[in-house]
Amino acid sequence: MLALGVVLLVTVPLMLLGNSEFGGSDDAGSTVVEEINGGYTPWFESFWEPPSGEVESLLFCVQSAIGAGICGFVLGRISRKPKTSASEDDAALTDQKQTSAS
Repeated sequence: MLALGVVLLVTVPLMLLGNSEFGGSDDAGSTVVEEINGGYTPWFESFWEPPSGEVESLLFCVQSAIGAGICGFVLGRISRKPKTSASEDDAALTDQKQTSAS
C-alpha cells in the first residue's frame, strides 16, 4: 500500500503537468529582482550552466544523497560501541572470579 502511494505521488504530478518547465528558486528570485529593479546585474556569473532544469535537480539530489551518506556514516561511527572494551570487561570479570575462587 505504501509503495503504491509513493508511485502515485511521483507519477500523478508528472502526468498532470507533463509539459511543464522545471526551474529552481534561484532563477525565479532573480527574475523577480530584475522585474523590480531593471538595472540589476549579478555580481558573479556561473562558470557552468546545466543543460536543463532536470539535470540541475538530479545533481542536487546526488549532492544531497552524498551528504546524507556522510552524515549517516559519521553518526554510525560515533554511536557505535567499541568491541574491544566489551571483551576486555569480560576478561577482567573472569580474572576477578578466578582470583576470588582461589
